[in-house]
Amino acid sequence: MNPNLIPVSIDSIRVSLVTPHRIVVLKDDTERFLPIWIGPFEADAIRIALEGNQVARPLTHDLFKNLLTEIGGTPTHIIVTDLRDETFFAQIVMQLNGKEIDLDSRPSDAIALAIRFQVPIYVDASVMKQASIRKSQDTEAETEAPVEEEKLDAFRDLFEDLDLDGLGKGDSPKED
Repeated sequence: MNPNLIPVSIDSIRVSLVTPHRIVVLKDDTERFLPIWIGPFEADAIRIALEGNQVARPLTHDLFKNLLTEIGGTPTHIIVTDLRDETFFAQIVMQLNGKEIDLDSRPSDAIALAIRFQVPIYVDASVMKQASIRKSQDTEAETEAPVEEEKLDAFRDLFEDLDLDGLGKGDSPKED
């Protein structure tokens, strides 16, 4: 196995309160977290597989699993391979007819298949270094690599606009 590949697990799937997107959070064994924005349908596909739920009709990822199984394909692992222009890239690594095949994939689709096939998930070390977050002693997240200030502006604006007065004081919100 390539020493630049870091094994990860799925820590959680988070809901964004400002967009219809979700975030799948991958975690390595050193407590680094890699948040990846994904769509709501992909989040549901991952959640359904994680929970072991059955659906009446096959979802797209179930159909792809069934197709691969029928043609003799066997995924061995998936890799989050790159991060370019704020977009993550992944590969599904599989065996088919005695050959190793690397299929280009969105990370969300690769993760949904990894769960269904119960294969390992890896992240390239350069991606972890570039985009991972580590919780500091005072529980605030800090990035592994320096982050450009303008990339944080959307989050900063969101938090500055929140009205947190009275939060946790037991009072009900009042209407004007």
